Amino acid sequence: MILRPRPHGWQLLYIIRGSILPAIAFKVLAIVLLSVAVCAFAEAYHPFAASALSIAPFSLFGLVLSIFLSFRNNACHDRWWEARKLWGQLIVESRTLARQCQVFWPDDAALRRRLVYLAIGFSAALAAKLRGRDAQQAARPWLQADDAARLGERLNVPDQLLGLMADRLGQALRAGHIDSIQYGLIEARVTAMTGIQAACERIASTPLPFAYTLLLHRGAWIFCVMLPFGLAGTLGWVTPVVSAVLAYAFFGLDHLGDELEEPFGLAPNDLPLDALVRGIEIDLRDALGERPLPEPLQPRDYVLQ
Repeated sequence: MILRPRPHGWQLLYIIRGSILPAIAFKVLAIVLLSVAVCAFAEAYHPFAASALSIAPFSLFGLVLSIFLSFRNNACHDRWWEARKLWGQLIVESRTLARQCQVFWPDDAALRRRLVYLAIGFSAALAAKLRGRDAQQAARPWLQADDAARLGERLNVPDQLLGLMADRLGQALRAGHIDSIQYGLIEARVTAMTGIQAACERIASTPLPFAYTLLLHRGAWIFCVMLPFGLAGTLGWVTPVVSAVLAYAFFGLDHLGDELEEPFGLAPNDLPLDALVRGIEIDLRDALGERPLPEPLQPRDYVLQ
């Protein structure tokens, strides 16, 4: 996620870090070079006179393409925002779990720590799974020896951690450390975490229809490649400037949609899962009264991972 002060004035024209331009610079440059070649050819041989080639078809094509790009970007942003809300809900459920453990077992620090650390391990494992990393390695630092020994018995590591939490709650219920009402309250937190995990997996495993995305990719390229031929007869050597601006807009929207479509990745505009996991760790360890606490992750070159 890009975090930087809001640009003002001339900063809007030269800011590179946090801009989509570095990702599409090659495409824009290719369109500019094509425009220069078309303008040179048109000046020498005059094949693209305004009377011979109208700009109207390009205007219509550009309007339709911009509408569909906006629709796709809205759909991709909805996926990104839903993912962010799910991780916000995970923070809520984790804090609630830590508070309930403190209330129900004020004199059993070992059990509180075990359940809270399992919750931290769950968030770390879920983030690792969503980013294609080793979920076991991410969760292992938060597990006690007997729990760590069981790690890997199931393919779905985050769900296994929730199962371990349920086992500990069941043992506490059978031992009489909590009653059925208290058990139900904490089990509700585990169930909510299960729902959050399933929703995140749904987003990660269900991209937008490939045919629709491919159509817009091709449409953006066709429009930007054909545009200089429609402009050269009327705009002359201004064509490369106009083509560059439009290529920046269309390619930029297309690439931004690609980043937002996969909110759990490592692109600059993806969600900062590592920072969110660190925030959960800080809050839950603080609830246990542990010191010192780790520092929150900070952006590097205005990008927070």
